[in-house]
Amino acid sequence: MRKIAIASEGQKVSQHFGYCEGFKIAEIKEDKVVGEDFLKNPGHQPGLLPKLLSEKGVDLVISGGMGGNAIAIFNENNIDVITGASGEISKVISDYISGDLTSGNSACKEHAHHGNGMSDH
Repeated sequence: MRKIAIASEGQKVSQHFGYCEGFKIAEIKEDKVVGEDFLKNPGHQPGLLPKLLSEKGVDLVISGGMGGNAIAIFNENNIDVITGASGEISKVISDYISGDLTSGNSACKEHAHHGNGMSDH
């Protein structure tokens, strides 16, 4: 079984991982979603989300964009990362199950529009 967390804004994949509304968590077994949950984003604090999602049993995170530091921390916590995803969460889950979802080059460089210029989502 695989437990995936998708950075969410409503029913769509968030393009800004650290600042998303929350995470749609889907449990996938034998190419079927066997459980779903939602985890509200507790706030942007570097290193918090990898630890929290790891404790929830998540082993894959899907997002539109994510900073390189965050990707490295997830990998250190044995969590795979797919970036470059967009659109409806249900379609992204379906594409993941069918093997049609691949990671794009969407490591975020900087987000000055958030007012702090931090390079880590």
